[in-house]
Amino acid sequence: MAIYRIAIGSPREASNPAAIRAAFAEFFSMIIFVFAGQGSGMAYNKLTKNGGATPEGLIVASLSHAFGLFVAVSVGANISGGHVNPAVTFGAFIGGNITFLRSILYWIAQLLGSVVACILLNSCTGGMETSAFALSSGVSIWNALVFEIVMTFGLVYTVYATAIDPKKGNVGIVAPLAIGCIVGANILVGGVFDGASMNPAVSFGPAVVSRTWTHHWIYWVGPFIGSATAAILYDNIFIGDDAHEPLSNSDF
Repeated sequence: MAIYRIAIGSPREASNPAAIRAAFAEFFSMIIFVFAGQGSGMAYNKLTKNGGATPEGLIVASLSHAFGLFVAVSVGANISGGHVNPAVTFGAFIGGNITFLRSILYWIAQLLGSVVACILLNSCTGGMETSAFALSSGVSIWNALVFEIVMTFGLVYTVYATAIDPKKGNVGIVAPLAIGCIVGANILVGGVFDGASMNPAVSFGPAVVSRTWTHHWIYWVGPFIGSATAAILYDNIFIGDDAHEPLSNSDF
């Protein structure tokens, strides 16, 4: 990828009203998404009295995350782009679609949103555990890492194709729907192996509240590798230099 596409941004971005509004949009979208996704798992555990993993539980997790993300992306799309995921923001940065400084604002907002959602869930449920992401029995760290790389690749590739590509046209709700669907589908694949995070913020909130950090790095490294790979490939193969308008260092 041509290095000129990556823009650092201006320090003024931290106080720019549009950037601040975008960060707040990411914060609230993340609360919506994590509260729905993590909360549905907690509700299922209450109904089953913390029983073991079941096919029904996997379907519940898939649907709740798909629906929650569809809404979270939709409500933030016109303000922040509806990233709702530090890995998506990283992929957008790698492709020159957001400055590094605005990315930092998004990452802070996304992480705080996830933590706040988990604190709310812990409070609302009378102290129920907000379980951190973990590897299933027999799943190695390298198995989980590859899962996260591949699943996040599919997610960010979908984001590029439906939301970032300048040739996408007016797709309306297609982008949020497609993004929610790929996350739901990937949970059906990877959920029983490593929880199928694809989103460092989604993993971060439960880890903070439960104070469980075992193998947490996987849920950062895997999504960031998968995101960067998807961004580089899609940008160079399908968007190309002619269709790309690089950001300037002061663009926000």
